[in-house]
Amino acid sequence: MVGTGSRAAIISDRRITGLSADVIAELVAEVGPLWHERHQARLEARPRKRAVGAGAKHQLVFVDRLLATLVHLRHGATHDVLACWFSVDRSTITRAIGEVRPLLAARGCTIAAGIRLRTLAEVIDDLGASGQTGIIDGTEIRVRRLAAGHKDREKFISGKNKQNAVKAMVLTDARGRLLFCSPAQPASCADITHARQLGLVGHLAGGPAVEILADAGYQGLGAQTGGRVVTPPHRKFKKDPPEWYEEIHERQRKAHSSRRIRVEHGIAHLKTGGHSPATTVDANT
Repeated sequence: MVGTGSRAAIISDRRITGLSADVIAELVAEVGPLWHERHQARLEARPRKRAVGAGAKHQLVFVDRLLATLVHLRHGATHDVLACWFSVDRSTITRAIGEVRPLLAARGCTIAAGIRLRTLAEVIDDLGASGQTGIIDGTEIRVRRLAAGHKDREKFISGKNKQNAVKAMVLTDARGRLLFCSPAQPASCADITHARQLGLVGHLAGGPAVEILADAGYQGLGAQTGGRVVTPPHRKFKKDPPEWYEEIHERQRKAHSSRRIRVEHGIAHLKTGGHSPATTVDANT
């Protein structure tokens, strides 16, 4: 079971669950009795040789089950990662989420029917249909260096950070909700090359009219996608730019950055919890 300090950190850090401590307390008060009632009914419904309540106790108490479910729904964290975090078996997390999620849905915390995004193409189509803006960014996750003599050893060295890493491309909506996470690539692969390998250019050029915000690492995709990928403005004066130009350029750069900063919410759990190769997440989580 997760320690008291860890549980308190989850509750106090709103970025982890997306909910305040007061809201979590309300959920515990409302959903907790329903969960205990259903659990008790299951125990009493089957033939028993011992009294109800005898035997081993739960390793994962209800509060932890609720927190694990909220983190899973908010960030798309895999059951394996949550099992590691709460020091229980993966099957315990799977069973806990299966029990708590219907109770949250009955309270109104549910996912719109019919929306389940599994591929990059489906994410692009959904953004276009809803008129939302998407944000892409690449993130590097440090890994252990391959053994000496391995043929691909040098591919994992990041030219940017000079460390051994893998790279993933993340796509979120304008609010920072994670919609797509690509499989990992060696960190020597450039962001723009990775995006092309994933088929982003084809999906945008032949798909719906959707705006995708990106950083300077994706400059060049705008021309290939008919302006659908929007990157920071190019600097026209390399040396000794006029003061009026510097002011305009800095204002445009900051305006673009302030719109794109939300993608950091989508990649935060990758940097802290490690990369998961799964790309399926719920759109409205």
